[in-house]
Amino acid sequence: MARSVSLYVTTGVSVDSERLVDGRQSETALLVARGARRLLRGLGYATVVEMPLPSGRRADLMALGPDGELLVVEIKSSLADFRADHKWRDYRAHCDRLFFAIPETLDPAIMPEDAGLIVADAWGAAALREAPLHKLAPATRRALTLRFAALAADRLHALVDPGLALPE
Repeated sequence: MARSVSLYVTTGVSVDSERLVDGRQSETALLVARGARRLLRGLGYATVVEMPLPSGRRADLMALGPDGELLVVEIKSSLADFRADHKWRDYRAHCDRLFFAIPETLDPAIMPEDAGLIVADAWGAAALREAPLHKLAPATRRALTLRFAALAADRLHALVDPGLALPE
């Protein structure tokens, strides 16, 4: 269970961190996501977690680059998690590059060669392998970028208005 901590955002409003976690992720997955987001932020990408995609799937992490490039990062916290989940192939239709992010305890050799690879912990990450480029069609890029922006704006709104019901 996620531990609740009070966050003080730049607006001066205190909010509960439990509103930022939906409860589906393991503690390891949350820490890997945090480290991967730090890496991507350092590379100039903005990120959102649990982004609903037009296909009905949810990307664990989506990143928007300064040039409009869209990345999907699929987080795998364990070998069992990797073996049980094969939906990651569907994410290619929604990004320019697909990455896996894993903890140091997971063997990188088991991860598919046709995706990028990030190894992360709570404090940071390293990209071990670049992802192949699969350029999105312009209309798809525009639709996903607008979806990304709306989701990010809704979540920021929810930070300062805790009673707000967020769209799925």
